[in-house]
Amino acid sequence: MRLTKPTLFTNLPVTCEDRDLPGDLFSQLMKDDPSTVKGAETFMLGEMLTLPQNFGNIFLGETFSSYISVHNDSVQVVKDILVKADLQTSSQRLNLSASNAAMAELKPDRCIDDVIHHEVKEIGTHILVCAVSYTTQAGEKMYFRKFFKFQVLKPLDVKTKFYNAESDLSSVTDEVFLEAQIQNITTTPMYMEKVSLEPSIMYNVTELNTVNTGGDGYSTFGKMTYLQPMDTRQYLYCLKPKPEFAEKAGVMKGVTVIGKLDIVWKTNLGERGRLQTSQLQRMAPGYGDVRLSLEMIPDTVNLEEPFEVTCKITNCSSERTMDLVLEMCNTNAIHWCGISGRQLGKLSPNSSLHLALKLLASVQGLQSISGLRLMDTFLKRTYEYDDLAQVCVVFSHLQPES
Repeated sequence: MRLTKPTLFTNLPVTCEDRDLPGDLFSQLMKDDPSTVKGAETFMLGEMLTLPQNFGNIFLGETFSSYISVHNDSVQVVKDILVKADLQTSSQRLNLSASNAAMAELKPDRCIDDVIHHEVKEIGTHILVCAVSYTTQAGEKMYFRKFFKFQVLKPLDVKTKFYNAESDLSSVTDEVFLEAQIQNITTTPMYMEKVSLEPSIMYNVTELNTVNTGGDGYSTFGKMTYLQPMDTRQYLYCLKPKPEFAEKAGVMKGVTVIGKLDIVWKTNLGERGRLQTSQLQRMAPGYGDVRLSLEMIPDTVNLEEPFEVTCKITNCSSERTMDLVLEMCNTNAIHWCGISGRQLGKLSPNSSLHLALKLLASVQGLQSISGLRLMDTFLKRTYEYDDLAQVCVVFSHLQPES
């Protein structure tokens, strides 16, 4: 028998108008019913608890508990009784017996009881195999097995997205934002006890799921931490490389391990479940030998009025000096103001230079800044930079003073 929490008793209230034939008979019966809530007899949930009437659903991350009883129905005393309980999944077979020692004897009408527990870690079909071996009074060895099959369902749907942010422009590796979308795909509400990110040894993590007001923080989801069936929540985390790893060239390049999500929830009358995702990985952005970023750019600019942006050019190579030439290519909406093909001079390894440039927008709306080219005269190699940022171009109604 599976051991599960009880449930609140539910009844179906039956009422009628006072002028109907039954009168107040139904109301009086509900008041006299011990399973109803006094003063709220028409409320379906009662104050009593009922034992589970069936196996019910079991979800990944929950603890499966079962009561096993072996009863001697005969009139003989049997000896050397060994009870073994195994849980068979699609990938492994686990021994769940509390004791593997044989019991000396079992008298008639006596039983051997055992309670097993197992945290479910696989989805799909599970088979509980209960095997009993014993010896009769005549010395004959007997053996039988019973099988109990059940399905383990998936409780949550977890999706992750990574966003790269240029917060530390002096470093090749920047902050990473992780968005975790968690959906309750069961038929009952969940109390979300904990959703946290355990980072890898290369990162420090900051949770962005609270709002700070006057030093006291509160959850962005409000006071209610329940996740209704089929509802989804988005959790946000900011990861920043630790200084000892960020300073080492090449350590953070390529595929990097971010960490894993740890999710703890409770259902019904306190059944606890826990899931831990596998290691999350993301592809670190590659900047090549030269990195160009915008340090200062206005959010909104006026139509056909020059505006200024500040660029930062970094030589990401750790061995080679570059001799750079800046070229500017106009687009249909954004036009560069200045001389294309200007010499920027030599740039040492792991060093940067700042550059102020002017632009002019000729088309309204959200426009992309593109068209910068850097050419290394030593290697005759050209680096193209498009979609560096976006600006909102608006039409100004203000006329210049005469």
